[in-house]
Amino acid sequence: MDVFIQKFHSGWAYIALVLLVIAVVNAFIGFTAKKEFTAKDRKIAIFGLIGTHTQLLIGLVLYFVSPLGFTSLGQMSDKMLRLTSLEHPLINIIAITLITIGWSKHKKLTTSESKFKTFTIFYGLGLVLILSRIPWSLWFQ
Repeated sequence: MDVFIQKFHSGWAYIALVLLVIAVVNAFIGFTAKKEFTAKDRKIAIFGLIGTHTQLLIGLVLYFVSPLGFTSLGQMSDKMLRLTSLEHPLINIIAITLITIGWSKHKKLTTSESKFKTFTIFYGLGLVLILSRIPWSLWFQ
């Protein structure tokens, strides 16, 4: 069971990352080019949000059923176990929280420039944090 969830989590990560990268690039282009914020931009941002939230839910299930998750918290001297049981989940929860804050903040803003700027900053920080804690050696097995 945990092998299926782990493969699903790894596979969905590609989709979530692509959606998030597209949202960040779209926001950055919109901000720098001083474009008008449209429904298309909103949809791109919400797909990034949905992709990362889905990845979080899959990851939380995996965290509690996998031997590399919650049950290995006491073995912090092992670098890989520390990454999978503490650093990866914690940093990714922080990243997805930032992405969610960016989504919430944009709804209160009135100018296109401020909306694009908010998405660029919050989604961009979330993306950097996520990329910093991916267990690359496990991902490419």
